[in-house]
Amino acid sequence: MGITMFDRWASLYAKSMPLTCLKDSVIGIDAAYYLERLLMPSKEPLLSALGGSPFGLEFAIMKELSVLQAAGFKPHFVFNGLDYGIKDDPFGPSIASSLANAAAFDIYEKEMPDAAIRLFQESGSPTAAALSEFFKKVLYQRRIEFTVAPYSALAQLAYYEKHPSQFIDAVYGPSELFLYGIDKLITKFELAHEYTEKGNFMSTFRYVLEDSTFRWVDRRTCLAQFNEIPVEIFVDACLLAGSSILPTFPPLKNVTLYPKGYSFPDVVSMVVSCGRNITALCAQYQDDPHVKELDYLDRYRRALTGIKHHIIINKDGDIETLDKEHAPSDVHDCVGQRLPEELNMYLSRGMLRPRVLSWLTSGTIFVTAPCEGGDSREYQNLVKTQLEPFRRQALCLLSECLNRYYQRKEITTRFWFDTESNSRVNLRDLLPSPKEALNGWIVRDNLIAEQCQKLEMPTGSTLPGSLAYAVRSLSDATFASKTLISKPKTGFQPLVTLQEITVNAVWRFLQLRNYVDNKHELTPWGKVMDITLTACGSSKEQEEAGFIAVELLRLGLLNNSPMFPNYSGTPLRGTDTDKRSCLLVSRVASLGKLRHQPKGYSGPLSRHLLGYHSVISALRASLRDLVDISLATMFLDGNADRDRNDWMDLALGLPFYDENSYALGVVVKTYLDELFTRDDPTSETTRAEMKAKGPEWCQYCDFAGSLDDAFDLWDAVYKGVKTAGAEIKDQGMWDEVDRWLAARR
Repeated sequence: MGITMFDRWASLYAKSMPLTCLKDSVIGIDAAYYLERLLMPSKEPLLSALGGSPFGLEFAIMKELSVLQAAGFKPHFVFNGLDYGIKDDPFGPSIASSLANAAAFDIYEKEMPDAAIRLFQESGSPTAAALSEFFKKVLYQRRIEFTVAPYSALAQLAYYEKHPSQFIDAVYGPSELFLYGIDKLITKFELAHEYTEKGNFMSTFRYVLEDSTFRWVDRRTCLAQFNEIPVEIFVDACLLAGSSILPTFPPLKNVTLYPKGYSFPDVVSMVVSCGRNITALCAQYQDDPHVKELDYLDRYRRALTGIKHHIIINKDGDIETLDKEHAPSDVHDCVGQRLPEELNMYLSRGMLRPRVLSWLTSGTIFVTAPCEGGDSREYQNLVKTQLEPFRRQALCLLSECLNRYYQRKEITTRFWFDTESNSRVNLRDLLPSPKEALNGWIVRDNLIAEQCQKLEMPTGSTLPGSLAYAVRSLSDATFASKTLISKPKTGFQPLVTLQEITVNAVWRFLQLRNYVDNKHELTPWGKVMDITLTACGSSKEQEEAGFIAVELLRLGLLNNSPMFPNYSGTPLRGTDTDKRSCLLVSRVASLGKLRHQPKGYSGPLSRHLLGYHSVISALRASLRDLVDISLATMFLDGNADRDRNDWMDLALGLPFYDENSYALGVVVKTYLDELFTRDDPTSETTRAEMKAKGPEWCQYCDFAGSLDDAFDLWDAVYKGVKTAGAEIKDQGMWDEVDRWLAARR
């Protein structure tokens, strides 16, 4: 983020002040910019090699936010909402990141850890956008306010700062905010810290508020460096310099014109020389092939219009166009299609993720490369073919609640590995959706509580969104029949409580995934799910892992086939049978969560298991899409009470919110591999020795406890496999691996 070359130049004129000067003020913070600065590679160097959410990031965020709050100011974070504008290279960043990761793994396999870590740090994965839901959860749990903008967080922050009521006193964010009329911009919090030695090579880290400062840039100071040029010239120079809003004007990259590279003053000189006539400037360079390819003048005009007339949430919570009196009729072409106010409200409060909504407004789905590369045939088939019904179902269900424009929208899906072969579908061809059947889920609290008591399951805060309850309750035919409720045409009272809404949303989701039929009874796969989740116990992490395991079984992707033959990190020791058995157990374990302290990971890696994590991650995201839309349509159809404030509780109460790494899988693989370094790998002595050595391989984790979790998860999945019977062809393989593991756990 930031304006190319401007940040380096402006740093010469930045000013510094004590952080405590912000006391009693409200600071609007661009969430993506804040996360990017916090995600410095030194914080958690193996992040891109593990996938999932960072182990230590939440702790780092909480420590830093504690200092900011101790300074006496109130932060208000703003997140980006729907995708907007033109994507020049939607696949480039993810492909570059995956190539960097592949190079790092190659170095890692050559036992050059320091060099590998540097490459992992430089891979650029994960992005701030990928961690935005994780960050919202942290902020909500810390009771720190945030808003999700309809589109750009930059426009929303500028609106907050410039409004007569001055909702915020200052803005912290990237230099692109100057394009939106911000006069003074905080660019950096410089938090002083110190280490205190405790002996035995141990030390404690703490921030020092008294010595902490912040850096800020004043637009007037910038203008003064160019003899007080008009603001319009400054804005044009910022646009042409290049940013996330508009690519750099191609002639600026011409080494013949700028052999030493261009600077921001060079851009200002270029704009001044053409009399601030960008049309004339583009005409001057009309023979430049890159200017032609980008259709730069049109892109510039769209960017300028998108800035002046962006879409924001106003003080009353309504969606509004900036300077709407002068906005052109086709402003949606420069920003994006407008959604109903109700959907924007759910987005702004964090209840809905922007992913499916962006697909609908943009009409395009970009399936980008995962961090390990996604080179396998199985992964590419998963995202291109097997998950396509998930995407279509989510879009169809949502669009049926909206106007005819969206119901007839054509959606194009593009893939990083096959840019010539796009998938297109018109949503009208998918209608009718299962909306009418799903509207039968309006079960009240009294019936839910009654069944909880019968099943001896806890009610209250532990129940909302429970997959186990939703499935187990319907295994009772008597209860299932009671849930068949017709919505009255008049006098209907919507569902009110958190428990009512989340449980009914999960039931709707289960019906979408064909675990429940139209009679609200479990299907054959629903019965497999019931056995699996019951065996998983009460842990939400284990419950979700068990659910995804059954989904993978249905997709034919939970097995011991090579799947990623070119990836390193498969089991090393024993016979081929031993290696295949270890691989399957490790894949099942990769679904679970490692018991790890809030510190950066330091342990073994596996590109193969990272590849399998990509499979899990893609499936998990698609499942969450369906959960989100199941919830949203309850509100859109008037089945749930809209007069509430617990929007984030609804989001957090539903499954598949958090994403794990594959760390538990590689811990299990390492343990099972290391057993073969002894003459008797199955003896009790060998097993005890390897469990005791575990913390040497993976620091900061409960090694033995994590193994127990992994093996418990195996037991639950194995029970599900046996229940599935003929639905799973390789039952014999599962029996063989179960016997193999029994001697080694």
